[in-house]
Amino acid sequence: MTDILVIEDNEELGRLISDFLKREGYSVEWRTNAEEGLELIGKAAFKMLLLDVMLPGMDGYEALQEIRKQQKLPVLMMSARTDDQSKILGLEVGADDYIDKPFSFQVLSLKIKAMLRRSYDMSGERQLLTYGNISVDVASKTVYKDGQEVQITGKEYELLEYMMSHPEQVLRKEKLFDEIWGVDCFSDVGSLNVHIRWLREKLEDDPKNPRLIQTVWRVGYRFGGSGT
Repeated sequence: MTDILVIEDNEELGRLISDFLKREGYSVEWRTNAEEGLELIGKAAFKMLLLDVMLPGMDGYEALQEIRKQQKLPVLMMSARTDDQSKILGLEVGADDYIDKPFSFQVLSLKIKAMLRRSYDMSGERQLLTYGNISVDVASKTVYKDGQEVQITGKEYELLEYMMSHPEQVLRKEKLFDEIWGVDCFSDVGSLNVHIRWLREKLEDDPKNPRLIQTVWRVGYRFGGSGT
């Protein structure tokens, strides 16, 4: 398995990123367009994908949508688009994290290490998490509601797994954010609220009156408990 696939059309930047990651000890493949990258993903296994948004032909958003139909591959998106809507779109189509261009290689390295740690450093002690009608297969990172698979990936999945590992406990927003996004993340706690809303839409019978993922006023959230 190769560590990282880089899809970046700027040849100078792509070469710089590839050389830097190799010096960091990673095995790397680099492609300059989404079509070639998708073809390679279909043939070989990678631990994560570093994906540019602005690409010739199929752009990064379209490529990620195709990837998410088949795989839960961790994806870090790169873009010069720094507006909130562009970031939200990237998260909605399945990105795990987002880094703004231009970026320092130190920040890139920290984000990659955090993503790989969150995605692959699994203790394996609990392979199945269950609460009520919700189950999570930790090994395959698959979520079920009433026995039917629910498509939950990226940060949504990490957030759900963490909350289900701490059922009926009040979890402070800051604690949740640091656990899932990392203390070195440059996003803000607002990202947590967005992902909580998305989880509710997928898991709650009535998302506007959540019983599973409950808001604890001025503190944070609780998964289950209090009459769930």
